[in-house]
Amino acid sequence: MSKKLKPTRLVGLLVEPDDSWGRNIIESSVRRGLEFGWTTLIAPRDHRGLLRVPKVWRGHGVIAALRNRASLQHVKKLGVPAVNVSGILNNESWLASVRTDDRRRATMAAEHLRSRGIQHFACYAPEIGRYSDIRAREFKAAVEQLGCHCSLYDGAETAGWLTNFDRVGQWLERLPRPLGVFAGAPYPARQLIEICSILGIRVPDEVAVISGDDDDLLCNVAFPQISSVELASHRIGKIAADILQRLMNGGRVPKQAKLVEPLRVRARQSTDIFAIEDETIAAALQFIRAHAAKGASVEDVAKAAAVSRRKLEQLFRETLQRTPGSELRRVRLDRAKDLLLNTDMSIDVIADACSFSSGASLSQLFRKEFGEAPGSYRRNSNHQS
Repeated sequence: MSKKLKPTRLVGLLVEPDDSWGRNIIESSVRRGLEFGWTTLIAPRDHRGLLRVPKVWRGHGVIAALRNRASLQHVKKLGVPAVNVSGILNNESWLASVRTDDRRRATMAAEHLRSRGIQHFACYAPEIGRYSDIRAREFKAAVEQLGCHCSLYDGAETAGWLTNFDRVGQWLERLPRPLGVFAGAPYPARQLIEICSILGIRVPDEVAVISGDDDDLLCNVAFPQISSVELASHRIGKIAADILQRLMNGGRVPKQAKLVEPLRVRARQSTDIFAIEDETIAAALQFIRAHAAKGASVEDVAKAAAVSRRKLEQLFRETLQRTPGSELRRVRLDRAKDLLLNTDMSIDVIADACSFSSGASLSQLFRKEFGEAPGSYRRNSNHQS
């Protein structure tokens, strides 16, 4: 007698594939679904071009990036388990949620700009329907934690936001410089850089820009290229698939959203600035960026900046609210992150390349700083299928 085959589950993916974030979520959730034996319907649309499953579809579950009430109601009417992967509409008791940790995103962006010597901050996150206002609020809070002020763009337009250059330009002209701006996503980040170009505002010298998400196309073809917070979107897709599988097996909807920490800041030309009036600190930071991973010590930094170690420590605390040693460690850890994501080097080899005393030392510091081991970080990264 032949073995009875397990029935295939039909899963709908209502996620736009128009940016790197959406494509990564689709890829990872489909790959995970294949392990579960799913048959997946990817980004189906109705006659209006909206993401909708067809009426004839008789599926068992949905993973969706829900951004408006109409799409929420569409999924609810399907009457099947569902997981939302957007940062919008997360207060529905019947709906599971997996999303980026907005607080960590904001903190990483603010600290990156602060490490460039920025003391004046702003947030440009127009209401375009791709993210919630939490993104802006968290960035403002992160900046205030650094003891600085953050100006929020108050434009409430949705339609026409891409062409409303005058209003955005007037807002920029009122703000002090050098200015660090957090843009909600790659689309407004690109627009902001275009407006600066039209107005003759130099990026990054007068206005440094960082995007709250990364996109392979938009962030790399812009001039200058746009720095961004790289999200763990592959990991979001995998976790969403795991949760949906449990729900389809009869599990309960989690009461709390699953928050996924971003991977790193991808520094590009739009934040390649040292907005430091103190020439000693500027020289020290430039030396640290060039030599931290080569084993530079605090004494080496002091020598390069032509001051005593004691004076260097004092200047760092007064200007940057941290020590030269902590800045050396931060730059080394950033380099270690880059090697973990983009090479197959072992932990020991990476530790040596970044001037840590051993793989164990790197692992201990990495876990303390980021809450997980280097190997776990690599496995959960966007670059793993």
